[in-house]
Amino acid sequence: MEYKPIIEQVFHNISNEKPTGMVADYIPELANISPEKFGIYLFGLDGNNCEAGDSQEKFSIQSIVKVLSLTMAFDIVGEKIWERVDVEPSGTSFNSLVQLEYEKGIPRNPLINAGALVICDILISELEDPENQFLGYVQGLSGTTRINYNPQMAASEKKHAFRNAALVNLMKSFGNIHNDTNRVLDFYFTICSMEMTCEELARAFSFFANRGVNYFSGNRIISSSKSKRISAIMQTCGFYDEAGEFSFRVGLPGKSGVGGGIAAVYPGHYSVAVWSPLLNEKGNSVRGMKALEMLTTLSEASVF
Repeated sequence: MEYKPIIEQVFHNISNEKPTGMVADYIPELANISPEKFGIYLFGLDGNNCEAGDSQEKFSIQSIVKVLSLTMAFDIVGEKIWERVDVEPSGTSFNSLVQLEYEKGIPRNPLINAGALVICDILISELEDPENQFLGYVQGLSGTTRINYNPQMAASEKKHAFRNAALVNLMKSFGNIHNDTNRVLDFYFTICSMEMTCEELARAFSFFANRGVNYFSGNRIISSSKSKRISAIMQTCGFYDEAGEFSFRVGLPGKSGVGGGIAAVYPGHYSVAVWSPLLNEKGNSVRGMKALEMLTTLSEASVF
C-alpha cells in the first residue's frame, strides 16, 4: 500500500484543526516544549517510508522506552520475568499505590511506573553497565548512534520523584526490588529521558513489525513468540487508562509517553511514530491519537 498520500492527508487535516490539550508541566523540562510541534514518520518494511511535520526533531520519549527495556529484560531472563510483574491492564492510574499495596508489590503490568521500575531493577542486576548497555541496545534497534539521554530531563524528573520513590520503596518492602532504591530510580529517570526523532522511534520499533528481527542488521532481537507477547501487552496496557479507547479507535499495538510521543506497530507492514506535546486528561497525545486513528481508517488496515 502507498502510505505517503495518507500520511500527508492526515498531517494536513489535523494541522488545520485547533489544537487542544495540555503539556505535561509536572515535569518542568517538558513544560518548555512548544505545544505547536507535530510530527509523524511511518517506516514501511517494504522500504517505503514517509513523514510529515516535525518528524526530524528530537523529543523525550518518556514511557515509550518502557517497551524497549521490557524487551531487553525479557530476552535476558526469559519467562521468570513474569514472577515479578503481571500482564494485566491496571484499571487505575499509572502511578497508583493502592493497587500495588493490595497485590503485595507485584505490578499489574510492565508498562505502568511500578512495572517499569521492576524491569529497571532486573536490568541493573543483569548488566555490568546498565545505562550505556541499554543505550547501545536502543541505538542498535534503530540503526543509528545519534540517540542519547537528556541529563537535564532526568534531573528535572528526579526533583519531582515523590510518587515513584513511594512505589519503589513499597515494592522493596515486599521483596520485589533487589537493588538500592535510589539506584533503581536514577536508572529509571535516565532511560525515560531518552530523546529520539519520530524517524528514530519508528525505526526502533520496526522489529516488532518484523516479527522480532532487526530490519537493519538482520539479527533476531527476540523470538517471534516474545515479540507477539510484548505487542499484546502494548495493545492492552500501552495507553494508561485509555488502552481500550486506543484499541477501539486505532486498532494497533502501541505505547504513549507524556512527552507527547506515540509509537505503534502494524505487524508485517510498518511501524509508525507521532509526536505532539499536547496531552488529553489521560496523559496521551491528542493529535497523536487522532493521527493514528485517521491512518488506520483511511488505509482500512489494522490488526483487527
